[in-house]
Amino acid sequence: MSLTFADLPLRKETIAALNEHGFTSPFPIQEQVMPIALADGDVIGQAKTGTGKTLAFGIPVIERVIAPNDADWKDLANQGDPQVLIVVPTRELCVQVTKDIEELSFNRGIRTLAVYGGRAFEPQIEALQAGVEIVVGTPGRLLDLYRQGQLRLKHVSRVVLDEADEMLDLGFLPDVEKIFTSTPARQQTMLFSATMPGDIIALARRFMNQPVHIRTQDNEDEGAVVSRIEQHVVRAHAMDKIEMLARILQADGRGPTIVFCRTKRTAQKTSDDLAERGFRAATIHGDLGQSAREKALNDFKAGKSDVLIATDVAARGIDIDGITHVINYQCPEDEKTYVHRIGRTARAGAHGIAVTFVDWDELARWKMIDTALALGLPEPLETYSSSEHLYEMLNIPAGSTGRIVKAKPAVAVAPKVAKPAAAKQESAPRVKRERTRTKRISS
Repeated sequence: MSLTFADLPLRKETIAALNEHGFTSPFPIQEQVMPIALADGDVIGQAKTGTGKTLAFGIPVIERVIAPNDADWKDLANQGDPQVLIVVPTRELCVQVTKDIEELSFNRGIRTLAVYGGRAFEPQIEALQAGVEIVVGTPGRLLDLYRQGQLRLKHVSRVVLDEADEMLDLGFLPDVEKIFTSTPARQQTMLFSATMPGDIIALARRFMNQPVHIRTQDNEDEGAVVSRIEQHVVRAHAMDKIEMLARILQADGRGPTIVFCRTKRTAQKTSDDLAERGFRAATIHGDLGQSAREKALNDFKAGKSDVLIATDVAARGIDIDGITHVINYQCPEDEKTYVHRIGRTARAGAHGIAVTFVDWDELARWKMIDTALALGLPEPLETYSSSEHLYEMLNIPAGSTGRIVKAKPAVAVAPKVAKPAAAKQESAPRVKRERTRTKRISS
């Protein structure tokens, strides 16, 4: 008999919130992490994105928070000071984690605040002054507010570091170390990462107290690729990529799709080209303002757009179920990026399709990725938008072109009504006058 959340020592409010959002049984990472985390132990959780890490650390910290609606709130000496700090690498992940925490803690009155750059300081400062229990933030903005004296960290008892390896890649590790040293009352530390580079291990040894290292079964091989993903790799010509992409987006069964580009310029141009061809496309990349990035992501989640073009950095933290296709418009830099990209699909037990375009000058890079992951696809098949095998491989309807042809709406034609004789006679002089005026102007 499988374990359910009701079998764990959780508050009735937490179980009710979980059930309300359709969570009844924990995922493997949650089942392994939560008993240790609920006992206040330090945890290193190693699992890929999309395996349920947010709830694995979110539920234990919510359980330990003393909320305004709790009976022992009146005995709390530092009411309104943050009790939990969750550090994430990107703005998008910050918004996503905050939303997940709020959904599980709303019925206890726990106040959660997302803190990240690209937004004005004032609303975040006002929220901190009003009091919050859980702060989710990116390292740079967290430290900015801390140095201004607006973010009080001395009473934070629990710190979570999510996507630690991405922090390392983005150069945030010194900021993270400063955050750790600024939380002297820390009783519990949890660190989650898809991979464990040496710098992350050193960080854990320095700031964690006898942590339990948990790896989900799916991560026995760090380079393992989700087996449910159907992977296709094709050699594509740069001038033909947009045509190929447009046809793939018309494949039977194609749902919400993420298209990955290496550069911001390519992401924007691809989005513009698809929109001009009739597709509902949105884009997120580093040159866009935060409000524009959030709007693009919200439109994609709400179904207003069904193709999201993203760069690797901007896409970190995108956690959306139902993605059917991931298309690597430009070949990933390495095997880690490849696994991260295609992991956007086949989530929560679903099936997914990944297509990678490899240009002629990217063949050496692709062979390195193929070797590292043992994919068995070292020689991508030369493919064009007109290739029959492209249509067969991805179930594209015959006759699909690079544009979406929209049927013209039927125009209702009103029946002609015969004018009365008097009306005809009355209009005749007016027509004659118009002709005379036209003649004068032309002369």
